[in-house]
Amino acid sequence: MLVESPPESRAEVPSAPPSRRAIRAAGLLVAVAALAAVLVASIAIGARQLSLEQVWHGLFQATGTYGDTVVDDRLSRTLLGLLAGVALGLSGAVLQALTRNPLADPGLLGINAGASAAVVTAITYLGVTSLTGYVWFAFLGAAVVGALVWFLGGSRGATPVRLALAGTAITAALYGFVQAVMIMDDAALGKMRFWTVGSLNTATDLTIRQVWPFIAAGTLLALALARSLNAMAMGDDTAKALGAHLGRTRALAMLAATVLCGAATAACGPIMFVGLMVPHVVRSFTGPDLRWILPYAAVLSPVLLLGADVLGRVLARPAEVQVGIVTAVLGGPVFIFLVRRRRTTQL
Repeated sequence: MLVESPPESRAEVPSAPPSRRAIRAAGLLVAVAALAAVLVASIAIGARQLSLEQVWHGLFQATGTYGDTVVDDRLSRTLLGLLAGVALGLSGAVLQALTRNPLADPGLLGINAGASAAVVTAITYLGVTSLTGYVWFAFLGAAVVGALVWFLGGSRGATPVRLALAGTAITAALYGFVQAVMIMDDAALGKMRFWTVGSLNTATDLTIRQVWPFIAAGTLLALALARSLNAMAMGDDTAKALGAHLGRTRALAMLAATVLCGAATAACGPIMFVGLMVPHVVRSFTGPDLRWILPYAAVLSPVLLLGADVLGRVLARPAEVQVGIVTAVLGGPVFIFLVRRRRTTQL
């Protein structure tokens, strides 16, 4: 006969620790909450002080007052910052996986340089003066340079080292061209000076409508490549054994990074360090799995970009510090820290 033990003598079964997946999912929810808070702050806080009542009125009961106009401008700026942040974060994560270099960023493969060279060419030689014109030329320049880097890197036989070397060489050549044209043409210098800093305050509904389809397509492509890039991270031979198509994966990853970074650069100018910092920091929490790195980067990169933009509006009231300057000031020390930590772990 089985005798049931009295309740007080039973040993309590310890609850199982939360799984790594549950922790990652909870962290992603926290990141989404942080993004929501930054979106609200970006609309409510600016160089011109508005009360919460004015912000609410501008969002839901707009009648054309000064406050409503300011809120409408901030809303466009916030949406563009959201789109650009997603694009820069995902492109940085994809390029770090593609080149197997955790310190890579969208500028490594010449995409920013291609956009800058196309814009200065359009201003100087074609007489383009509007921001809407800049967008298409910048995007075209980024796409052409992305394709050129791909072919110079070996096309289907491209390796991470070849791609990085081709991108570095093209970047140096194109930035030399940009500097030469700007020195010789005062008009180009005046117009390019503002664009090359990187800014969100020129955001318009038209700019958003022009770039969001490219960013949406690039985002879907990048997320779809997560498993294949995970396989490639284990080495070419292992990836082939797992059934990954190396040439196709590299080509699609290059396409996704070019579309994403090209669209963001076209709309905002070259904004540095966002695509470098966020994926690298995220990797320390999620591990090397791109199925988690990519969603985290897509959520936290807009947090950094919009947070830096809000900070720039507050620091120099009633003027503004452009977001590209703020991210550069923040990113420089962080980059040095990451490099030193990487060297320490390798020793």
